[in-house]
Amino acid sequence: MSAIDTYMQQLSTLLETTWKTQAAPMEQAARRIADCLKNGGMIYTFGTGHGHLLALEIFYRAGGMARVCPILDEKLMLHVSAAGSTLEERKEEWVDTLLKRYPIQAGDVLISISNSGRNAVPVLLAHEARKRGAFVIALTSMNHSSAVTSRNALNLRLFETADLVLDNGGVLGDASVHFADGAMVGPTSTAIGAAMLQAIVCRVKELSLEEGFEADFFQSSNVDGGDEWNDRLIERYGKIIPGLA
Repeated sequence: MSAIDTYMQQLSTLLETTWKTQAAPMEQAARRIADCLKNGGMIYTFGTGHGHLLALEIFYRAGGMARVCPILDEKLMLHVSAAGSTLEERKEEWVDTLLKRYPIQAGDVLISISNSGRNAVPVLLAHEARKRGAFVIALTSMNHSSAVTSRNALNLRLFETADLVLDNGGVLGDASVHFADGAMVGPTSTAIGAAMLQAIVCRVKELSLEEGFEADFFQSSNVDGGDEWNDRLIERYGKIIPGLA
């Protein structure tokens, strides 16, 4: 069996396990997000390093919710300095800077994403958002986070700061395929995290129809009529979501 087969089988098994073990928290997350949209709140998403890929996963996406605001700064992402971002995500002063740009408040939802759940910025941002009255959802690996210490002044890990935890089920270190020379390759957190988030988005849409509340969703810009549909939503939300317009 090749490494391609090994990885795909492991990912498939993990996805099946996640579907079963995380059904209840995913349902709770969808209902909280639905309530937030129903009441005019904002869905904020945040992750550092590769976690920011998941923060963007449900932003301005075909079939995605319109009221999603990713919290972004280049120094905490990968395209300016990947190595530098690893150091930046450990600096606690980032939290005040980010909250000045993104005014999370009571009634909002924050999805804070960190596979290890130990570094300062995603943990302390979640902590502060919860203090402000937002509902905080952590997307993390409990296997990894439970095996490591925190890297912040509050001595907390992400799962300890959240109202609700979504566990991606990944192994310690994320990479899942063992090789004869001791190397570990094939992380799973992005694939599983994306699937969980998109499943939640689908449930939010379903709830909006069942309960009869307005929830705007983008269409693909690459289908006929998509630009016109999306332009209406960009006009509606462009002034309150940085980077949308």
